[in-house]
Amino acid sequence: MKEQIMEYASGNEMAAIAVKQIGYDLMGYYPITPSTQIAENLDIMRANGETDLVMVAAEGEHSAAGICYGASVAGGRVINATSANGLLYAIEQLPVQSGTRYPMVMNVVCRTVSGPLSIKGDHSDIMFILNAGWPILFASTVQQVYDFNIIALKLAEQVRLPVVVAYDGFFTSHQKGRCYRFKDDKDVRDYIGEKQEKYPFLDLNNPITVGSYMNEPDIINNRYQLHLAMEKAGELLPELFASFKELSGRGYGMVNGADCDDADSVLVLLGSSYDTSLDAIEEMRGEGKRVGVATLNVLRPFPSRELHNLIGKADNIMVADRQDSYGAAGGNLSLEVRATMQRYGCKANIKSVVYGLGGKDFFKEDAKAMLDMVKDSSTPDFSYYGVTPGMESEEEDSPLFEPVTREKTSINETKVEKVIDYGDTTENGEAVKVIGGSLNGVTAMPGRIAPGHGACPGCGIPVNLNLLLRGIEDPVVFLFQTGCGMIVTTAYPKTSFKVPYVHNLFQNGAATLSGVAEICYRKQQKGEIPPGDIIFIMVSGDGGLDIGMGSAIGTALRGHRLLIFEYDNGGYMNTGYQLSYSTPLGARSSTSHIGKEQYGKTFFHKDMPKIMAATGIPYVATVAESNPADFIKKAAKAAYYAKTTGTAYVKAISACPLNWNDKPATERKVIEAAVNSCYFPLYEVEQGVTRLSYDPEKTGKKIPVKDWLSMMGRTKHLQKEEYKDVVERLQKEIDRRYNELKARAK
Repeated sequence: MKEQIMEYASGNEMAAIAVKQIGYDLMGYYPITPSTQIAENLDIMRANGETDLVMVAAEGEHSAAGICYGASVAGGRVINATSANGLLYAIEQLPVQSGTRYPMVMNVVCRTVSGPLSIKGDHSDIMFILNAGWPILFASTVQQVYDFNIIALKLAEQVRLPVVVAYDGFFTSHQKGRCYRFKDDKDVRDYIGEKQEKYPFLDLNNPITVGSYMNEPDIINNRYQLHLAMEKAGELLPELFASFKELSGRGYGMVNGADCDDADSVLVLLGSSYDTSLDAIEEMRGEGKRVGVATLNVLRPFPSRELHNLIGKADNIMVADRQDSYGAAGGNLSLEVRATMQRYGCKANIKSVVYGLGGKDFFKEDAKAMLDMVKDSSTPDFSYYGVTPGMESEEEDSPLFEPVTREKTSINETKVEKVIDYGDTTENGEAVKVIGGSLNGVTAMPGRIAPGHGACPGCGIPVNLNLLLRGIEDPVVFLFQTGCGMIVTTAYPKTSFKVPYVHNLFQNGAATLSGVAEICYRKQQKGEIPPGDIIFIMVSGDGGLDIGMGSAIGTALRGHRLLIFEYDNGGYMNTGYQLSYSTPLGARSSTSHIGKEQYGKTFFHKDMPKIMAATGIPYVATVAESNPADFIKKAAKAAYYAKTTGTAYVKAISACPLNWNDKPATERKVIEAAVNSCYFPLYEVEQGVTRLSYDPEKTGKKIPVKDWLSMMGRTKHLQKEEYKDVVERLQKEIDRRYNELKARAK
């Protein structure tokens, strides 16, 4: 045995420690709860010089998987971590990696797949990849997360397959426990060994082609080889578990169980529920009941023989699934257990339940109840456990709010008129101007969003949304991408919206809203719904136009009549503030830490308005709450183009006191400083013509960007002399962009 030390840590922390000790080359990742802490902890280690791991923050999980695949092909040791819909977004890449036989390890911190959106833990994500050709180890404890991460890479490189280490979101990922790790990183690296490449991709003297086009019979041969590799993994795992026991003193099998030898009733489940069930078994045994519990340490290759040997003597087997394979009368675990028992001729009475979805707690009393249910003849073969029946009533539900109708929003305060010869030359000679739109005048506009929401004090999202809506007198339909704006306004069963609202994920908001808009227009043409202008608004923020940029650009290029509104708070805030492509250079975040080897975010913020303007849409604008009248008039213009011409885009800089680390009461001044430093210039691009809305140089209010950075805790470190070059680089880039903007402006 090698020397070890005790840690009091969570599953995510132990995964990060294992990654550091192994000495991986690269991590491609995208933040998603609850797996994000792995990248966050590794970034701290990287900033402190504890690891030289290359960390690439992708703009989405699909790209993260591609980054990992490319690095694996090139011969690197590669790690990834994801959860839930992030795993599903990347799923197209998973068979690519297994089919071309390139090893890596991916931690899947299991979480509910939406919709509706839930960030809590169940197994609905991991079961989607049973057929991806990746061996899957399932850790029930924090200790196993660490151990299995080490075993996984050794397995991956021996069978030339990518491997998943799965564990329960929040239950295992965030809860801390006492566990052991090797004191010396070298012991871990010696156990895994040097990476061997039979066909090195970067050997330029012997070039190879990866991922050739295949027809029959080659593709079936490829799949057969993948099948043989998975069988080889099943043969190797007991050997790897045994060798790891020699190293650590901790032994594992393909399956694990307690009191199964003489049990007449056995409960089978995955993950953290196993430990809870052990307490139930102990108490029931004390009452004279012959019960047992079993779990699987390996989900792929499925340990059929080992599981049958463990539980095959029982008269009754209850399989508890934290996931359902809808329409199959059971979750995937129960279906595989049933198939296994049939294969080996087991005659046990087998029943299954779906439990614990969305992170619903599992207690020892639940384990006891399930073991009692399996022997109860009135219990169906398949059922849901812990369902709360809804209320039945013949009366129609009354609305939460009185609807905000067209008549109520038509206050005739903000009028938009098309004019010829606006003073600038446009492609068609036409532009629009806004008449009215004063702050006092628009106070009569009824709120489309209720006062009640869960946003943090000082949050800029409600402020910006209300300013946007004060300039729009037509009815609106909202689509919110995932983000703080969505989470704080729609906690079931309540809503903050007095208008139609739909949610979709980060990566597909604009496309979804374009579908809504096109059907609305079609129904109006067919006379199925009343005519009249409706403004379709997609609200994005919290990094949503990183992962969702492709969808937004596609929507803009197609020219759907809708408005994309981005509240830019400079980070992935709803997942705990990881770096976004809109985070300022040098800013501290939970994936761009400050340390002797790192100074914060290492690349410049994305110029999304310029990107959207390049698509040729009729209207692009930037707005800020520090200039409210300008904000309202641009909102009116954007709505006009969105209902008459095509896609409009408006971007607001939006305060986040919690993660900017400043005071809620001062946010208006912080926003004003961002504008006056020209970090966030106010302008519009109308029909291809750029106009500055506000020039701080002419008003004598222009300030260095360093002054703005000093107002926020996330960038206050940049005041130090050691980071002078970072600030100078940022100032130079801001000056370049602003001078370019002025050169384009009429």
